[in-house]
Amino acid sequence: MTKSMEQVHRIKELQLQQKGPYQIAQEVGMDPKTVRKYMAQEDFSPKPPALESRISKLDPYKSTIESWLKEDEQNRYKQRHTGKRVYDRLCQSVPEFDCSYPTVVRYVREIRKRQQLSKNGFLELQWHPGEAQADFGECDVILNGIRSVCRYLVVSFPQSNAAFVQCFLGETAECLSQGLMDVFRHIGGVPWRLVLDNATGAGRRIGESVRLTQLFQRFQSHFGFEVTFCNPASGHEKGNVENKVGYVRRNYFVPLPSAPSLPEWNTELLQMCDLDNLREHYKKDTPICDLFQADQAALLPLPRLPFEACRYVEVKTNGYGKFVLEGKHTYSSSPMYAEQDVMVRVSAHFIEPLDEAGEAISRHARQFGSERTDTVDWLTMLDSLIAKPAAWKNSVMRSQMSYDVRDYMDDLDRSGLRQALRMVKDLSDRYGLDVAVSSLQEAIVRRRADGLSVNTAVIAARMAGYGLDTAASPGPDMRLYDEALLPHPTTGGELYGPQ
Repeated sequence: MTKSMEQVHRIKELQLQQKGPYQIAQEVGMDPKTVRKYMAQEDFSPKPPALESRISKLDPYKSTIESWLKEDEQNRYKQRHTGKRVYDRLCQSVPEFDCSYPTVVRYVREIRKRQQLSKNGFLELQWHPGEAQADFGECDVILNGIRSVCRYLVVSFPQSNAAFVQCFLGETAECLSQGLMDVFRHIGGVPWRLVLDNATGAGRRIGESVRLTQLFQRFQSHFGFEVTFCNPASGHEKGNVENKVGYVRRNYFVPLPSAPSLPEWNTELLQMCDLDNLREHYKKDTPICDLFQADQAALLPLPRLPFEACRYVEVKTNGYGKFVLEGKHTYSSSPMYAEQDVMVRVSAHFIEPLDEAGEAISRHARQFGSERTDTVDWLTMLDSLIAKPAAWKNSVMRSQMSYDVRDYMDDLDRSGLRQALRMVKDLSDRYGLDVAVSSLQEAIVRRRADGLSVNTAVIAARMAGYGLDTAASPGPDMRLYDEALLPHPTTGGELYGPQ
């Protein structure tokens, strides 16, 4: 993308205001042909960055400049810093300051431009169909047997009081975009206006304006809705969703819900929302779902192309092929990518290191929180153990196995161990790692390890398809054949065919 995303984002905002390419070109100072190109663009999904962003000499001093200009907001207009005055003060107060005058002026101009953005905080008392509010709440959910602190996103429509919920482990731009996108798909359209506060992961407030994250800029441009941010400490400006956050916590998360994973729980949450919207509106004495039809009629259409709610980060792996994100969460790629620069796709639920072709090397559940974590992809570890079976006895995978499997594998020679590991890998590709390991344990416990490959494969297929404890099917009804083939009670005839 040749132009900055802020310029493209401005073009899409003006396009929403029904302005033509020549009007937009005149306002943003671009060629009309370029404006037409971005007006017609539909896909704003993030792409892997081709080049790293450059570090500016001014970076160490930007916070100082911002604080000076922030203080200026309390001063008379003619007693505020100019670009030259900022440059002179830096030269006087910082002896080692070596940035050029144009660099300082450009940055001051950029901050002034942000300060001149309209103040999006004055909300109408009457809400129209198709307008929505969104906010996060906090709750506990039992995920795969472990109690986890989660953030749940509530999207409410004040006109009808309908609400929809999605749950995440964090409150990042990826979580916000993914949650909104899942709700949009569920309701079959996009609200034309969305009210947020700057704590939802969409951006951060700088003075009187909110600086959007690049991912949310892309998301907004892709779906084409307007966004309004509340004033600081003014949660009443989106009171409908504030109340809904409490209602959802009391009614959806008591008692503590339990689910295998958040994506599965999110599917169930949307079904619960549909059922809850069948009740009557607290004031209008009409079912919420009937009122919501007016909201749906006012929704913008879903874009033709899908959006990927993710960002890309380039990382350096260590000697084991592992990398660290956010300073404390370690993930594995593959030993063959040890000591290399790897591009990583970061989404709301998953972390995926990519190979040179952009294909996922491994896939991990994304970790959040302040505690250090170390997440391993067992399938990539299997590849490493197959290549180096001598490392089995010191591997993390061995420590996670049952004693039956561990003892059996320890007694195998190098060739037999490699064959057993390869079998687990093949069954994992077909049925998943849990089924592969469980079927191996069943084969060993049932003393059928002599024909290990065949017996384990049969047990794995049964576990995946029916379960080991499922009763046998009663089979077809044979009474029609009895009528045709067995002797009739009055004639005493013989059976047709051998008995």
